[in-house]
Parts: sequence; C-alpha cells; structure tokens
Amino acid sequence: MPRRPSPVPRRLLALAAVQAGLVSARQCAAAGVTSQHVAEAVRRGAWTRPARGVYDVGGVNAQAGADPLDHARRRAAVLGVLAHPGSVATGLSALVLHGVQGAPRAVAPEVTFPDGSARRTRPPVRLRRVPLRTWTLVGDLPCATVADALAQAVPEVDRRHAVAMLDSALHTGRLTDAGLAALREAVRGRRGAARVHRWWHQTDRRSESPAETWARLACADAGFPPDVLQLPVLDAGGRFLARVDLAWLLPDGRALLVEIDGRDPHSQPAALFADRARQNRIVTAGTILRRYTGAEAWQGTLAGDVGAVLRAAGWRAGQPCPAQLVLR
Repeated sequence: MPRRPSPVPRRLLALAAVQAGLVSARQCAAAGVTSQHVAEAVRRGAWTRPARGVYDVGGVNAQAGADPLDHARRRAAVLGVLAHPGSVATGLSALVLHGVQGAPRAVAPEVTFPDGSARRTRPPVRLRRVPLRTWTLVGDLPCATVADALAQAVPEVDRRHAVAMLDSALHTGRLTDAGLAALREAVRGRRGAARVHRWWHQTDRRSESPAETWARLACADAGFPPDVLQLPVLDAGGRFLARVDLAWLLPDGRALLVEIDGRDPHSQPAALFADRARQNRIVTAGTILRRYTGAEAWQGTLAGDVGAVLRAAGWRAGQPCPAQLVLR
C-alpha cells in the first residue's frame, strides 16, 4: 500500500499564502518539513521548484478580486528574496512589494546584498551589486526603501510606467514632494538619467491609478491636457455626486467629464451597478460624459476621442477652472 504524503503544516501554508504561494527551503525546515518531504512533494508534482531553494506549494492563486498580473508581479518579487537568503529586494521588485502601482506587465525578480558584494546568482533572479545603507521590512521580506527602489527602477523603464509609479508613490504618501526632488538628484549621473529628465515635471499626485496617469499623459501629448483632475461634481442643492477623474471646461459652459475604469473594482457586479447609478446622476444637458478602460488610455483611443470632442467644441487650454462643478 503506498505511503500517504505527509501533510503540510498549517503555518507553512499560511506563510505561502502571503508569499504568492512560495516558500524557501529554510522556511520549510523551520516549519518542520524535512528535505526528504520536500523532495517527495516535488517528485509527485504537488510542489514545483521555480528557483534553487524556493518551492511553490501549489493551490495558492491570486486573492479573490485581485488582478492576476499583480499576483504574478508579487510572486516574482518574493522569489528573488527567497532565492538569496540575506538579500534585499530592489528596483521594481521592491516597489511591487511596497504596493506601488504602475510597474510594467512583467517584473523580473531582483535583489542585492546590503554590502553590495558579488554572489553567485540563481536564475531567474537578477543580482544587483548596489550597497544599501538602509532598507525596510515589508511583512518579513527585506526591501529597499521606496525612494531607493524608484531611483533604481525609473531610469530602466519607459516614461508611462515611470510616471505612473511616481504618481502612485506620491498619491499614497510613500513619496513626498521633497522626496521627489531628492530622487531626481539621486538619479542624476546614472545610466538612463538623461532620458528621464523631462519626466519629473509630468508627475501628479492626484492620479489615483496607473490608467489615470496614462490617460493624462496621452491627452497632454495630443495637445489636450486636462483642465482639472479629480473634479468634485455637486447637484444644484450642493450635494456631492461624484469625483471625476479628468475634466475639461468647454467655451459654451458645458464640461467634458472623463472617467477611467480601473481593473479591479469595476469587474464586480455591485461596483458596476454603483458606477451606472452614479453616471446617470451626472449626465445632464451641461455635461458630456465619456468612460474608458485602462487599455484605451494606454493604446491612445481615449486621447483620439477626447481630442475630437474638444476640437468640435472649440476648447482652448489655460482657461480658469472652478474648484467644483455644480450641475444645474
């Protein structure tokens, strides 16, 4: 009669749940799982080994309602730290673990050792040789600070991802205005610094998602920068109705209101119903409402449509904008 496999301790499964399904050999040993049990789990196909000394215990998927891409990015970031005990997550990996939004679709695991020393790398992990004076723990995972991680990542990605990550860090308070100025100086002289020179002035802490950043940049590139972001909309009695992502005030007194649908909350039926009800309240003879997805913001569809409306209305940049829009 075949021997039944040993059960995985609950505390190891709980650890895997917060580490995107991954555990290290050291964590297995600390939980009382022997190397023989690990080898048997891999042999049976119950576990896989994405890197030396790191195991996927299986059955841990993205949390309900979470974006699968975010789960994949987090998994990559966790993998780097677990594959190199004593290391610190850097660059995009650190930003993902800190919860900064706007990273590229695929993130490669990357780490450094605090003393900057060279070590034998374990594919697919990128091993930087960047000495760190300070770092922080996110959960139990050592990470470069948000400022250091941005200094490492921004020169290595394209403008839209760079500005989106800066916007996210600013919006969530992980980066201050003074920190942004210091970050700009920290990047000066690094490889790729010259091409990011103009990006620093394109950030805006009011953007609440990467999709909003992409929409703002696309419209500005097309010659139609938004008049205002996060515009409060009130009814005639002064009751708050909505906060609109991007808005333009038209010469005839109307307003073009643009909403960007995020990926996560808008995928839920209850959120869609609430959005539809809110949309109905702000559609009046004095407004033109348009809604777009993050993909349309990225691909330029949004900018083309918005430009057509603004050209037809005779919109001009630089007109005074109210602090809020009161619907009549």
